[in-house]
Amino acid sequence: MHSFAHLPALDIDAVRQQFPALATSWALFDNAGGSVPPRSVIERITRYMSTSQVQTGASYPLSQAATAQVAQGHRAAETLVGAAAGEVVLGPSSTMLLRLLADGLGARLQPGDEVVVTDLDHEANIGAWLRLQRLGVVVRTWKLDPETASLNPADLAQLLSSRTKLVAVTHCANVVGELIELDPIVRMVHAAGARICIDGVAYAPHRRVDVKALDADFYVLSLYKVYGPHLGLLYGKREALLEVAGQNHHFIDESNLPYKLEPGNVTHELAAGLPGILDYFEWVERHHFGEAAATWADRLDRVFALFEAHENVLMAPLLDFFANSGGQFRLLGPTRASGRVPTLAFTAEGTRPQQVAHALEAREVAIRHGDFYARRAIEAFGLREQGGVARVSMVHYNHPDEVARLVDGLAEFAQRK
Repeated sequence: MHSFAHLPALDIDAVRQQFPALATSWALFDNAGGSVPPRSVIERITRYMSTSQVQTGASYPLSQAATAQVAQGHRAAETLVGAAAGEVVLGPSSTMLLRLLADGLGARLQPGDEVVVTDLDHEANIGAWLRLQRLGVVVRTWKLDPETASLNPADLAQLLSSRTKLVAVTHCANVVGELIELDPIVRMVHAAGARICIDGVAYAPHRRVDVKALDADFYVLSLYKVYGPHLGLLYGKREALLEVAGQNHHFIDESNLPYKLEPGNVTHELAAGLPGILDYFEWVERHHFGEAAATWADRLDRVFALFEAHENVLMAPLLDFFANSGGQFRLLGPTRASGRVPTLAFTAEGTRPQQVAHALEAREVAIRHGDFYARRAIEAFGLREQGGVARVSMVHYNHPDEVARLVDGLAEFAQRK
């Protein structure tokens, strides 16, 4: 938890001007599904496609320039999560990257080896591992507590054995929004001689990811939910990635990182846009602090502290509304801003979640409803039959006035039903 006493307030009007897609009358509260990109990302992609849309890897100057821009995209992705060179794999989505990782690890596992998944995660970090059962791998489930909507580390301890090779767990569940304290979990997994694969998709838009501090073996996130283009990012410790069987052509050397896990190569123009994420973060820092910190780690700490403080302001009236709704609304996960991100899933007494979403559309408030590919969690909560949950997902570029419009719309909905 940060101390915000000496932080400047986020200049929300200046921030919003960096995002062309926010020039709309709609309040966009579906950001956990995908954030809009800043101008700096759009301009880099446009520049690449306008001047460098040639094949990479050739000797002629245009190709060399294109190759350099794609390589800069990899470097930017590494900087974003604190990885070393070659430790970040880029791909079309987190789902596809986890599938590649599971297939690559599965080639090294033996029948009877064990993997632990949770029923709180997005299906991407469950289904990929369940596929290994066809190879004789045993998959065990660390089950959530429906009352707390959380995971109990003591339950994981009961599942670990000498045959456990990997534990797959979320950093922040996309239908609960709780920040999972990973340090004791990582230590427990490593003490058992296993590796850990962390899904940070719902975490990364709101907090700085530091894969080295986490001691993560594998970490996945969606760059298009962190203000970038539609790409996924998979981090792996170098020694861990070297153990993964390559998923590219058979003649690609097993030591060729990250290329052995990027079949068909990364989408060039999207990779070229990735440094635009850092461009935007650097602008945020300079705009609010006047000068850049000495290291990217410090810069990202500053920027995400600003984001967290503003997101807590955004959450406050919505959390108050739910707390004082007289039971008309049920919020999943923490009821206070501390310990959670502004991804708030809820149900409305006596109605289906799509009714809430449709009612808010009349006010040009965009939210979403369903199971959000966390179907196992929705089933554990007993919410499958009613259509899942409604979800409001905010990020730092949302405006308090938009939240006021949302709260007014929910209050009106409660009065009408």
